[in-house]
Amino acid sequence: MHNPQVLIVDDSKTIRSVICSQLRKHSIDVTEAMDGIQGLNFTRKNHYDLVITDVTMPGIDGYQLCTEIKNNPQTQSTPVIILSSNEKHEHIERGFEVGAAAYITKNKAYKDLFPYIKEVLDRSKLLRDRLVLVVDDSKYIVKVVASGLIAAGFKVITASDGETAYGIAKETTPDLILSDINMPKMDGIKFCEKVQNNPQLSHIPFVIMSSGGDRRTMRELLHKGASAFLVKPFNIDQLVITAEKLLSDHFQIILQQREIFKKERTLLMGSITSLIQALEARDSYTKGHSDTVAKLSVKIAEKLTMPSNDVERIEFAARLHDLGKIGIRDDVLLKNGPLTDEEFSVIKQHPVHGAEILGPIPSMEDIIPAVLHHHEKMNGRGYPHGLTGYEIPLWAKIISVADVYDALTANRPYKKAFTHQTAMEFIDDKKTEELCPDCVKAFQEVMKEYQPKLLN
Repeated sequence: MHNPQVLIVDDSKTIRSVICSQLRKHSIDVTEAMDGIQGLNFTRKNHYDLVITDVTMPGIDGYQLCTEIKNNPQTQSTPVIILSSNEKHEHIERGFEVGAAAYITKNKAYKDLFPYIKEVLDRSKLLRDRLVLVVDDSKYIVKVVASGLIAAGFKVITASDGETAYGIAKETTPDLILSDINMPKMDGIKFCEKVQNNPQLSHIPFVIMSSGGDRRTMRELLHKGASAFLVKPFNIDQLVITAEKLLSDHFQIILQQREIFKKERTLLMGSITSLIQALEARDSYTKGHSDTVAKLSVKIAEKLTMPSNDVERIEFAARLHDLGKIGIRDDVLLKNGPLTDEEFSVIKQHPVHGAEILGPIPSMEDIIPAVLHHHEKMNGRGYPHGLTGYEIPLWAKIISVADVYDALTANRPYKKAFTHQTAMEFIDDKKTEELCPDCVKAFQEVMKEYQPKLLN
C-alpha cells in the first residue's frame, strides 16, 4: 500500500520543517513548496492526497492557490487544508468559500492539525473511486450534483429516469444512489422499491432528492429502505457530507446489520408460514383460507389507494390473521357442528393468541393491531375488545371484509357454502352495522373487476 502523498505550501521553512517532521512520523510522504506558484506547479505535475497551504505568501496567496486547485478538473477532488495566523471570521469564511476542507489557525496547529489531516486523508481514501449514480430528469440538477460530487472526489454516472437507472445499477453496482422522485418511465419510489428487492443491490445506500417535503412520502420511502432524504434546493456541501456519512465504515456496518435483519425476517416469515400451513393441515376446511384472505385484502387496500408499503404489510397481516388458532384445542377448532357458547368463547381468544405470538417480534409490531382486531364490528359487538367505528384499525377492517367473504363461501360439515351472489348480498346488508362501509364499497368494486379471476 502506498503512503499518502501530502504537499506543504508555506514560505516559512520553519513551519514546513515542523509539519513535515510530524507527518513523516506517521508514514506520510511529504513534498515542500516555498510559495503558492511553486505549489500550484507541483499540483499540476503530481498527484497529492492532500495540500496544506499558508495564506499569506509571495506570488499567489493560499486562497488563490485553493481556487486554482478546485477549478482544475485534474485536481478539483484534492482536499486542501488552509493553515493561517489569521483568526478573523471573514478570513475563515473565505477559506471555506474557495473550497477548503478545513481552516486551522497556526496557534492551534500543534493540537488540531494532525487530527484534521487524518480525518481528511481517511475521507479521501473512503471516497476515492466510489461510484455514485445520480438520477434526475432535470439536466440542470444532474449537472450541478454531478459536478459537486466529482469535485469532492467521487466518480459519477447519471440517468434521467428510474427505468434506465435500474438497468445501470444492475450493470455497475454503484456505491451510492441519489434519485429524484417524480420522473418519467419509472419514478423514484418504484426505483427505490426495485433496488431494495434486488439482493445484489439492496445494500446500496439510496438517497431521495425531492422538491416536495411530504412527510408521508418520506416515511414510506424510508420504510422501503431509503437511507436519507434531501429536499431541493439543497447545498452541495450538504449533499457531499451526507454522501460521506452514508459511505462511512459505521454506516456500512449498519447496512450489513439491516441486510441480516431482512434475512432474519424472511426466515421468520417462513417459520410463521409453516405454522399457518400446520394449522390448515389440522383443519382441512380452512386450507387456503389465509391465502385467499390475503389476496382479497391486497385488492381492497389497492382499491382504497393505500401506499404500496401499507398494502405489503396488510398482506402480511392477512396471511397471519388466524395464526392464533394454533393455540385452540382440537375438540373446539375441529368440531363438526355449531359451537356452544363456551366453545365460542374459546375460539374468540384466537386473535389474542395471534397477537401474543407476534408480540416479541419487533418487525411485526405494525401488523399486530390488524391481527388482534380483525373480528371487531362497527357496532361494538365484535371481539376481543368490543371496539366501535373509528376505534378499529383500518387494516383490521379490510381483513374483516375479506375474512367474512371467504368464510361464507367455504363449505363446512354443518353449513353449506353461500353462493357468490348470496355472500355479496350478506356483506352489503352488514355494511355500517358490522363492516366498514368504505371497505365494503372497495370490496364490491374489486369483485366486479376480479371475481372470476379470484375465484379461479
